[in-house]
Amino acid sequence: MPDAVSLLRVPELSDTAQYAYLATVAPGSRLVFTAGACPLDSTGGVVAPGDPVGQARQVMANLVTALAAADARLTDVVKTTVYVASSRQADLVSVWRVVRDAFGDHDPPSTLLGVTVLGYPDQLVEVEAVAAVPARP
Repeated sequence: MPDAVSLLRVPELSDTAQYAYLATVAPGSRLVFTAGACPLDSTGGVVAPGDPVGQARQVMANLVTALAAADARLTDVVKTTVYVASSRQADLVSVWRVVRDAFGDHDPPSTLLGVTVLGYPDQLVEVEAVAAVPARP
């Protein structure tokens, strides 16, 4: 079966974005929707308080674990939304670098947002994703 996800470039739009502008999902694929991956350790504690980069690393590790539970990988991701509890653009950029690096050559469409607050005390980063994998028989 061909890949479930195809990433598309749009030549008429700027190529400075570090992600594809569009993604399509092959017919018959199964969609996987994640909750926002949070910077929590296995006991439910927030890791790296005050450190958006450290939290982004934990978030991406948790996202990989969550996707694996649905037989999906980062290369199956169709779209992400990245939330950073900061009004500093530098914080958003530093978190984005961690997220982007985790995806390697796979660069799905993404939205990066600076928000006022996230759900856990000391939480600065959250990433949600939609993935597509071949349908199970």
